[in-house]
Amino acid sequence: MRARRWLSFGACLVPLAFGGCAPADEGAGDAGEAAPPDEVVEGGEGPSASLLPPSGGLTADFRAFLQANGYDVADFARDDLEGGSFGGRAFAGEAIVNQPVIFIHGNSDKASGDSFGKTGWAASYDHFTRNGYKPAELYATTWGPADAFAASQQYHSKPYVMKVRRFIEAVKAYTGATKVDVIAHSMGVTLARKAIKGGTARDALNGGSYEVGPSLKTSVDTFVGIAGGNLGLVNCFLSGPTTPTCGSTNGLYPGQLAFGVVVGRSAFLNDLLSSSGYEGSFRYSMWSTVDELVGFGGLVYGQATSRLPGQTGEVVFSSPPFGHFGLKDLTADRQLKMVKFHSTN
Repeated sequence: MRARRWLSFGACLVPLAFGGCAPADEGAGDAGEAAPPDEVVEGGEGPSASLLPPSGGLTADFRAFLQANGYDVADFARDDLEGGSFGGRAFAGEAIVNQPVIFIHGNSDKASGDSFGKTGWAASYDHFTRNGYKPAELYATTWGPADAFAASQQYHSKPYVMKVRRFIEAVKAYTGATKVDVIAHSMGVTLARKAIKGGTARDALNGGSYEVGPSLKTSVDTFVGIAGGNLGLVNCFLSGPTTPTCGSTNGLYPGQLAFGVVVGRSAFLNDLLSSSGYEGSFRYSMWSTVDELVGFGGLVYGQATSRLPGQTGEVVFSSPPFGHFGLKDLTADRQLKMVKFHSTN
């Protein structure tokens, strides 16, 4: 039975880099390497209410740990938002069996879905809990304002990089896991990559140069980057570095092609591109040639911008409904296989 499209695909979730608004994915069917959408939610007509992330956000046990260890100042709970966070043990001492999975959302999205059309990671949460994961093994926080009208003002800022960084550290410490898995979408991909890579960074609006910290590569088993802009966005070239999101320092500006060489790419992206293989022991990307936000077949100057340098493997989609948001909301089965079995099949 085809899974009912329970998510609000008609909502505008993330404005285009140059100020427009990208509609959520429409269409049906798939070609190429992708699994059909029927396989995404197994055995049901969409997630049952009991398997959606808890409306109360982080559990009391996780909140107590965060407060006791100085993490409460980071406001991982985001109680100001419906669906602002999820994760934590139901009771002290609850066993952690599976490797914890940390989900990092994209620009203007949030940890979980809500009544206003933002999907967050609700589909992934549902699929993982249907397939052997406990709620205590799944974690997400909201790093931005979750406001589509403010999306063009969001960039790879020090507060966002460090929030993602500290959340990864906090979940690992709280669960006692040797390693965690990280699944990131859109701008969350590049934020998470810097949070894991560590080293120095610069944010003129937040004090200038700062230290992210040492590499977290040995703390991450599997990293999954979905629809990231690792080489920038062509849309930002068309508009120029006129907004923070498209900025040439900490934005997604792809630079210009001069005599076969890219010059002027965002300094933040160049830092990420200066080495490879640091995101974890296993590194996968998922991207689409029909991604309506990335556009241009997913290519920047002839290269796939969502591909991770030095990646272990990838899954490429070539038809609707696997556009920018479908890549996240309709691929929970692939996400689980990557983190659990290190497989793209």
